[in-house]
Amino acid sequence: MIERMHLMIVREVDRQGSLTKAAQSLFLTQSALSHSIRKLESLTGAKIWLREGRQLHLTQAGRHLLALANRVLPQLELAQTRLEQYARGERGTLRIGMECHPCYQWLLKIVSPYLQAWPDVDVDVMQKFQFGGLAALLSHDIDLLVTPDPLARPSLVFEPVFDYEQVLVTALDHPLAQKSYVAPEDLATQTLICYPVEQDRLDIFALFLQPAGIMPARFKTIETTDILLQMVAAGRGVTALPKWLVQEYAAKLPIAPVRLGEQGVQKQLFLGIRESDDDVDYLSAFIEGARASDRMILQ
Repeated sequence: MIERMHLMIVREVDRQGSLTKAAQSLFLTQSALSHSIRKLESLTGAKIWLREGRQLHLTQAGRHLLALANRVLPQLELAQTRLEQYARGERGTLRIGMECHPCYQWLLKIVSPYLQAWPDVDVDVMQKFQFGGLAALLSHDIDLLVTPDPLARPSLVFEPVFDYEQVLVTALDHPLAQKSYVAPEDLATQTLICYPVEQDRLDIFALFLQPAGIMPARFKTIETTDILLQMVAAGRGVTALPKWLVQEYAAKLPIAPVRLGEQGVQKQLFLGIRESDDDVDYLSAFIEGARASDRMILQ
């Protein structure tokens, strides 16, 4: 029978790169670790590793076991953590993954009243899952995913929380700032500054430039919203952001929003959760608070 320890050993050897380091990490002797795996190999008749000199290489069976470990162990660890929290009278921790760079400012508006309303719930923002949170949600590494681009999955539920418009952002004295809207051709001579994300995940490319077969003259990436908008305000380029965010920054920076195309680029922000967590009260409360933020942000 495959036991939890077998999965932990395979995952830890993969993480650490050697039996010795894996044994130390798991507080086992190397002989106990090796014995456990030999016993599993004897029971199943399948080799887990092949040794080449000092190197260990997973067999096909070993790779299958590692994939299972990466799926199952986070769920078991989460279950244990939640049981311990219930035993202490705590609600737990809401782990949020961000798949939207500019949404961090939005999240700050939600978290403060939420923490006041739910004093027994901690909030942890997992930014390492930016632009790759779907797998993290499915594997139970996070509990809630903030994304403008949901992907349908049978075990996931995506709730829309508010509508917004994606706009071009220019310096206040930029020639394009005087237009009621810009066409894709207007950006052919511009420097476009964006977050460090694949171009097909950026709305300005996927929904505006690429359908018209247009590319900007130059393309730069900046990770931080504040620095990005400082560059735009200084006339170093243009960018694309949610209109509500641009309006907030326009109070302190000489920048202006300009509609992308005559009809504009309309978007929605979604919160994704696992279907099995649909009845978790503090998750539902966060989603309701996020819906209320629509009025707070766009008023």
